[in-house]
Amino acid sequence: MEEYGKILIIAMPVFLALIIIEKIYGIYKKNDTAPLIDSVSSISSGITNSVKDVLGLSITFLSYEWLVSKIALQYLEPSVLSYFIAFFVIDFYGYWSHRLAHQINFLWNKHAIHHSSEEFNLACALRQPIASLVNLFTFLLIPAALMGVPASVIAITLPLHLFLQFWYHTKHIKKMGFVEHILVTPSHHRVHHAINPEYLDKNHSQIFIFWDKLFGTFQEELDHVPPVFGITRPANTWNPIKINFQHLSLLIKDAWRAPKWKDKLTIWFKPTGWRPENFEEKYPVNKIENVFNFEKYGTNNSQTLIYWSVAQVLITLLFVSYLFENIAKIGLPNIFVYGFFIFVTIYSYTELMDKNRFAPLWEGIRLGIVICIIGYYGDWFGLNHVIPISNYIIFTYLIVSFLMTLYFVNFEFKTNQNQYINS
Repeated sequence: MEEYGKILIIAMPVFLALIIIEKIYGIYKKNDTAPLIDSVSSISSGITNSVKDVLGLSITFLSYEWLVSKIALQYLEPSVLSYFIAFFVIDFYGYWSHRLAHQINFLWNKHAIHHSSEEFNLACALRQPIASLVNLFTFLLIPAALMGVPASVIAITLPLHLFLQFWYHTKHIKKMGFVEHILVTPSHHRVHHAINPEYLDKNHSQIFIFWDKLFGTFQEELDHVPPVFGITRPANTWNPIKINFQHLSLLIKDAWRAPKWKDKLTIWFKPTGWRPENFEEKYPVNKIENVFNFEKYGTNNSQTLIYWSVAQVLITLLFVSYLFENIAKIGLPNIFVYGFFIFVTIYSYTELMDKNRFAPLWEGIRLGIVICIIGYYGDWFGLNHVIPISNYIIFTYLIVSFLMTLYFVNFEFKTNQNQYINS
């Protein structure tokens, strides 16, 4: 946990800087592909995922270390060769776990968050799941285990492999010539994120594009078919925690309502999007039929709400940075209390971004959590040793945040709604 937290301390400002550079470049080129409120939602999703990972909130039924101990034909030392083998096998593992997430109903729940943005930009790369609480695919690493690649090498290579998938989430880089034949490029990945019928469930590769060509899932980006992004059952929320469980919620409801026991049991393993017979008519859900004729979610926002949302995510990043930097000092079980606060924080301000009238309730809960934490511990997990007036700073921020939420819900949102009705 602590080591991964240290890695993220370095990675977070790099990702944030690149997101800002893409935004500035888009404005300069008069082709801004990164609306601020969409980016806030994406970064917030990245925060929830990284906090979940750092806190170790997942279960691995079959550990790689156990695999090596049981089936290794030899044992390699950490070296250039072992890292090369690890990277190659992890990419194979990534292709198949990614492809299955697109093809099996219950697996789609953990991956839908990554596709939920109706934009395509660097920030949307950070839309990673918190719903992936169980790792089912360690067996795909068997080739590395057979060759005796150490678990420590896999542990280092996995996050590196993930971080290398960040750069190709952009519309500003066009086709890249001969590179298109070897690596996954922005053009390939635009196809993957598109909901056009021509592009659905294509290009699952993560670093090397030849997996798609080898296994029949490759599709080139077509000049006459501009990619349209999102998911065919749009999320219609900025709240990443809600998005993480939307598909699961629908599966549970459909399984409960299904009259046949066969459907109740098999719905989980059917192709993604499958529902029992006549359920689309009996229990309709919002679905995009014409990809070139639908309204994107949440495009009508005041500048005040947008900039306040940006401020909220930046402040949350400060809280997260302190957690990642001080995991050992904060210790167990306090890191889980801290993590809970981060999740409530993100839930609260993204509910405000959704213009939900219950947003003040979540802000009140958040303020109550901070009062309890500082009242019990005396300060914010030792922050007073670094900033002596930290208690006053945090209380001031939370009170201002609560008052701003009240302002938006009781004044701005109602005023805008009345203007819309009267127009």
